[in-house]
Amino acid sequence: MGVYNVHERLLAAESDEVGALIDGLAGAGDALWPHHAWPAMRFDRPLSVGASGGHGPVRYAVTSYVPATWVRFTFDAPRGFEGFHEYTVIAVDEHHTLLRHTLAMRTRGPARLAWPLLWRHLHDALLEDSLDRAERAARTAPAGPARWSRYVRLLRGALRVAGSVTAIRRRG
Repeated sequence: MGVYNVHERLLAAESDEVGALIDGLAGAGDALWPHHAWPAMRFDRPLSVGASGGHGPVRYAVTSYVPATWVRFTFDAPRGFEGFHEYTVIAVDEHHTLLRHTLAMRTRGPARLAWPLLWRHLHDALLEDSLDRAERAARTAPAGPARWSRYVRLLRGALRVAGSVTAIRRRG
């Protein structure tokens, strides 16, 4: 199954300001990734080609990086995710910049069902939270802040419970 998923936001900010958000990913002052509500993005070294890490169970490596412009992450896990996700900064004019997140992948095996039933909903909610953070970093309140659907709240609750059960099993 082919997946092509794009989220973007037009920001009232210069491209170098928006590019700094990409450069800060997984760093101490990360203002782009919504780590307050989602698993933090972490790497084994600072953001650079070859850095390996991810967020929660989603694992990837940095395979391309142009500072302040573009970063691409190629998936290592979950099994069945074959492709990449990336952030791109596109200058529209001297005072407006488009920040785009693109996910392009093929799903194989169990991921063919897991993507549309689970991952897509969580991914979409996380990305809208990320773009809200980008707007706030550009000193603009989001016109309509992202709101999680009931289904996303249900999935997050189920995953939290499953995580607690797994933790109890490991201790027991």
